[in-house]
Amino acid sequence: MAKYRLHCIGASGNAYKIALYLACAGLDWAPVGVDFARVRDPAWRADNNAMGEVPVLEVDGQFMTQSAAVLTWLADTTGQFALDDPSQKYEALRWLLFDNHKFTSNYAMHRFQRTLTPEPVAPEIVAFLRGRLEASHGIVEKHLTKQPFIMGSRLTYVDFSFAGYMFYPQTETGIDISSAYPAIDAWRNRIAALPGWKPPYEMMPHGTKLPVRKV
Repeated sequence: MAKYRLHCIGASGNAYKIALYLACAGLDWAPVGVDFARVRDPAWRADNNAMGEVPVLEVDGQFMTQSAAVLTWLADTTGQFALDDPSQKYEALRWLLFDNHKFTSNYAMHRFQRTLTPEPVAPEIVAFLRGRLEASHGIVEKHLTKQPFIMGSRLTYVDFSFAGYMFYPQTETGIDISSAYPAIDAWRNRIAALPGWKPPYEMMPHGTKLPVRKV
């Protein structure tokens, strides 16, 4: 059995953050597919995650949740993609919080409401979410024009957090990153060049694949 077992769904960018880190760090890991409906099951929550979410990282009998916390723990315990300077910990936390509350959150919500809901939502809702996405991505675009990675000249666990939704198909997201955000595109291409990189549905070919509506 693999040392690290990642309970995940292929459509979850938050799960992909952890899967990508584990793969690129060359750690002994395996994906464990979760049916999307099961995360609402009280029994599953009791055994895996009371918050009712993936990813869940299982290691040595411990179940760890929340991608930012898991990435920080992995970097601290393995030394892979860790910070060069421990005094950067606050700055890393600042960017992780921005990612979770704005960058990833806005992108994921826009993607979900645009193509993954059973029925189309009001265009005004998608437009509102698109505006929030563009605002948070504009901040990161400007940041990455000054340096190759989120924390500076070197790839760290913080980059894996921001990468969670950056490799899903444009047919799902509706965002042409390469043309709209060239600095973000160059950054994600640097990540895609890492040994072990695969796109989300290849990295996590298990669990429920949500149906994508045509737009």
